[in-house]
Amino acid sequence: MTSTVSTTSTASADAKATAATPPRSGPYAVPPEASATTGDVAVRVPYPDLLAFVTQVFCARGLPEDRAGAAAEALCHGDLTGFTSHGVTNLIRLYLPLLDSGRCDPRAEPRVVTDRGASVLLDARRALGLWAATEAMDLAVERARRYGVGMVSVRGATHFGCAGHHALRAVRHHMVGLVTANCGRQRIVRPVGGRSPMLGTNPLALAAPAGDRPAFVLDMATTVAPTGRVRAAARAGQSVPAGWLQDDDGAPVTDPAAFDRGQAHLRWLGGDPDTGAYKGFGLGLLVEVLSALVPGAGIGPQEETAEPAGPDDDIGCFLLAVAPGRLRPEAEFRTDAAGLFGALLGCPPVRADEPVRYPGCPEDARSRERRAHGVPLEPVLHREMLDLARSSGLSFPEPVPPTAAGSPA
Repeated sequence: MTSTVSTTSTASADAKATAATPPRSGPYAVPPEASATTGDVAVRVPYPDLLAFVTQVFCARGLPEDRAGAAAEALCHGDLTGFTSHGVTNLIRLYLPLLDSGRCDPRAEPRVVTDRGASVLLDARRALGLWAATEAMDLAVERARRYGVGMVSVRGATHFGCAGHHALRAVRHHMVGLVTANCGRQRIVRPVGGRSPMLGTNPLALAAPAGDRPAFVLDMATTVAPTGRVRAAARAGQSVPAGWLQDDDGAPVTDPAAFDRGQAHLRWLGGDPDTGAYKGFGLGLLVEVLSALVPGAGIGPQEETAEPAGPDDDIGCFLLAVAPGRLRPEAEFRTDAAGLFGALLGCPPVRADEPVRYPGCPEDARSRERRAHGVPLEPVLHREMLDLARSSGLSFPEPVPPTAAGSPA
């Protein structure tokens, strides 16, 4: 089958609705910033204006407006939720170089290779992963609405930003979303006990409705930290915690710049073999199987391990939407979901000033606060965005006045 697939109108409508959504109310404290900071005061800009600027930048590189908007929403999700290593900092470090080098086709049309109803295989054809994964999840949701489950397997993709953003699209339809992606043929992390890198950081995300509570969103790399956070610390001149990196002999490394010098490598979740490293390694392989082996995308492990790692081209993605309302009464599912996550929030805390939260709560609180008071950009990043605006002939958003930007974050 060689037909093309497009859900840009849905993606664009959701992006506009998200941009216009007012902050949720609720008894959730805004958590501390997740990004590294130089100690300088961050510059806050209105979220809708930042979204519009990034959309214009992508349009100037040849993306159709709807898809540029979907890509901008996916990218700015990192800044809204605090995953700043996957936010607009990657606009000039990752996505524009991908487009300018020709490794990513701004007008690519994903092609349906196989369609079995509940499952679809797509060739992204070097499309920008930020919007291609959005459309793939929307297709998975459409199939789940018909069959109870929808699986879209993607090959030929490029980096798609925060996995959690794409998983959350299923929650908008009262479904559960699961998203995984490998790193194409890029090899970053070594097998447990190995001396040659074989796999990427291989992220995965699961998102589920939680009634009137913040959605449950587990968005994680299978290594202790993703490369973006290591490099962000290096740019800020900061050290990283012992346990993120180690040298060839297994000794901890806290200098993040050692990673790009080839003097340190990432550790799997679990740390050492006797504390669970095989669990992180196994999860990394789980992602490689679902994301690359199933669709036939670029596989990291190669026998020619002496060769340098390839670029993160031909990335594979796995997007699954599950519609519980097709299996049992949806009202029952929603009630049970509210009870599950409400019970967790009601668990007596060890410390009264640190209430129990589940993954998704801090990000939801941060997102609501930043929609209301502006998205904070580190001064260096703000200057980079100003330079990009000037070189692109665009206007960058004016900062939020300090009196309006006040917040507990």
